[in-house]
Amino acid sequence: MGAGGWIRTTSSASLPEVHGSIAVPHDAGFWRKLFAFAGPGYLVAVGYMDPGNWATDLAGGARYGYTLLSVILISNLMAILLQALAVRLGIASGRDLAQACRDSYSRPVTIGLWILCEIAIAACDLAEVIGAAIALNLLFGLPLIWGVCLTALDVLIVLFLQHRGFRYVEALVVALIVVIAICFGVELLLARPDMAAVGAGFVPRWQVVSDPAMLYIALGILGATVMPHNLYLHSSIVQTRRYLDTLPGKTEAIRFATIDSSVALMSALFINGAILIMSAAVFHGTNYESVADIGDAHQLLSPLLGTGAAGVLFAVALLCSGQNATLTGTLAGQIVMEGFVNIRLRPWLRRLITRLVAIVPAIITIVFYGEEGTGALLVLSQVVLSLQLSFAVFPLVMFTGNRQKMGALVAPGWMQALAWAVAVIIATLNAWLLYQTFAG
Repeated sequence: MGAGGWIRTTSSASLPEVHGSIAVPHDAGFWRKLFAFAGPGYLVAVGYMDPGNWATDLAGGARYGYTLLSVILISNLMAILLQALAVRLGIASGRDLAQACRDSYSRPVTIGLWILCEIAIAACDLAEVIGAAIALNLLFGLPLIWGVCLTALDVLIVLFLQHRGFRYVEALVVALIVVIAICFGVELLLARPDMAAVGAGFVPRWQVVSDPAMLYIALGILGATVMPHNLYLHSSIVQTRRYLDTLPGKTEAIRFATIDSSVALMSALFINGAILIMSAAVFHGTNYESVADIGDAHQLLSPLLGTGAAGVLFAVALLCSGQNATLTGTLAGQIVMEGFVNIRLRPWLRRLITRLVAIVPAIITIVFYGEEGTGALLVLSQVVLSLQLSFAVFPLVMFTGNRQKMGALVAPGWMQALAWAVAVIIATLNAWLLYQTFAG
């Protein structure tokens, strides 16, 4: 065993071009320090409000009203816990999750995990590309195939911003989240939901488990909640901060970075909840309870809410959501390739490869199956993500609970117990969801 319980010692910093590039004022007060650490959590939160989540939120609200809000809340609490572990791993060990796997497992296991993770990132990127293309189609009538090709341009945006400084990447992501939140805030005002029913929806009900059809959608919401690449991403980008390399310095960094991610993930709770609430208020109890398609929801919103602005706001939010998630997905791709197999490509080349892997199947689907095929492709992308999730969650929980690897910053007992419970629940539910998907 190497020093600190790791078989190998990682050879390079995670995301070396921006590692430790953002200064933390060590003698400042609470709020200035919190502002210095604010940012990475929002890049992670984007994965919890991507187009892959929209269909399950829309279907849940249209069919079952506000009942499944409790599932969104529970999913979000699980996400907050797992992202807190990713923060702890990155700061305590100086490794991202991919590097930690490389430094702990044999070469064949590491290669296997890397291939699985690359497939998951491509699947996730596929959902974002399709989501952004659908939004461009709804807003400007642009054919889906051209919309898919246009999404490749975001590679240039990320490169330009990262060259200026990582804070610029974070600022763009936060700005897009604010636009999404404003769009859905206005949608909620137009939809006028029953606030008492909304409050009751956050209380868990046995009916969610006992009704097979409701359980299936609930599992869809849960299964699409924790994105595997977010755990790799978060454990890396927390290291963009230049905190003190001492036990008190790292302890403080973990505290502030955890606050950042927890607050950011509450914004994802608001947006996912808003999609479901809007769907429940507009579609539930009408002839449109079967709405689950993003395009159908967009077409029906304007006539049902009595204003053309409703459909436009929905499409703008979808475009921002798809664009945001592609920005963070390409970053995650770079982290995973460098972390697992220590291959360093030029950032533009790495991102272009990631994007092509997503664009090619999307174009093939549109050419051969038309626009209807994109819905099935979205579902398939979520299934692939479900398959990969446990291969990221279990190593994370194991590493952060290992005192030899983490030293004094090992996760406390209560956190480990909760994390193992969440890992087992997610694995079980995803297995059930996959069985349901393939068994019909």
